[in-house]
Amino acid sequence: MAAAFQLFSPGRLVRLTRAAKAFGCPSVQLHATGSAMGVSMEDFNNAKERLSGLKKDPGNEAKLKIYALFKQATKGPCNTPKPGMLDFINKAKWDAWKNLGSVSQEEAKQQYVDLITSLAGAESPEKAKPVGEASSYQTLLVSTNDNITTITLNRPEKKNAITVEMYNEIIKALDQASKDDSVITVLTGSGDFYCSGNDLTNFTKIPEGGMEQMAKDAGELLRQYVKAYIEFPKPLIGVINGPAVGVSVTLLGLFDVVYATERATFHTPFSQLGQSPEGCSSYTFPKMMGAAKASEMLLFNKKLTATQACGQGLVTEVFPDSSFQTEVWTRLKAYANLPRNSLALSKQLIRAADKERLHSVNDQEVERLVERWLSDECMQAIMSFFTAKAKL
Repeated sequence: MAAAFQLFSPGRLVRLTRAAKAFGCPSVQLHATGSAMGVSMEDFNNAKERLSGLKKDPGNEAKLKIYALFKQATKGPCNTPKPGMLDFINKAKWDAWKNLGSVSQEEAKQQYVDLITSLAGAESPEKAKPVGEASSYQTLLVSTNDNITTITLNRPEKKNAITVEMYNEIIKALDQASKDDSVITVLTGSGDFYCSGNDLTNFTKIPEGGMEQMAKDAGELLRQYVKAYIEFPKPLIGVINGPAVGVSVTLLGLFDVVYATERATFHTPFSQLGQSPEGCSSYTFPKMMGAAKASEMLLFNKKLTATQACGQGLVTEVFPDSSFQTEVWTRLKAYANLPRNSLALSKQLIRAADKERLHSVNDQEVERLVERWLSDECMQAIMSFFTAKAKL
């Protein structure tokens, strides 16, 4: 059975596309000009050549998509009989083509070129341009490339748990990204996790002013942190590369688009830790998913799969883990070619109606959290967490 899933090599894909052209597929002679997507036959043919030069196997998911897009671009929607159930390889290829539905030939051609360009680019990526001084970030990787500023949480050994230092660095990175020449900004994580929420060791660093001063300082930091998302002027896109917990989940309601790998999960265990929601989630979650579903998450600690989160409006779209980065970054690069000012002004119109309300909710949530942090319930819950962790 293992051999059945080795669908075809990049070289074989090229041979298939050339063979299809040789057999006179009626729509191979696509228009070189006048395309809504702007892809010429030269671009299309160059993409086929780049496919044969790939050094790494892109995986069966990507290869099936390449095959399907080529067939759609040259023949149009699938019009051949479905292979038998035991013809695993041809059935997988037929399904991939059929699933493109009524996608136009010009659009399929564009997607074909974009996907192969992305795969080739991943093997020889252009050097990213650092934002500000690279050495000024200790917990993040921040770069600008292809009109995209990417902020990557970079504590993979701690599942990207957010420390006080990281809070301050993200605020700084968002401020810089808001002023640079990039078109969109992306937030993602390094390693297998997107973010495991607050690093609870933050609660062990008691300042001279005692617990009350610590709670006050933490509340003000959180207020400024959430404010940076509320005020961010450009499209902000979350690329959720793995499990997300706590504040990294609640803030997603302030993103414009959220893409997630199928491996991601979303968990907000506030009541379990004697705390309360933040990130404006007490407003955005009921608005997105309805009061009952929001309560399951924010009150009763329900963990959502990526598919469930998508169904409830928290996530825009879910992708197979094997092709997640390729598919998402192909889209992001296309978005980054759109007019920068038009996108920013349109986002500001969308956000304007809620902005005052979001700031008010942020203030209320911070005030409640400061109270919670000083409560016996919260202290006991955090002590229990560390006790349980010490026994592991």
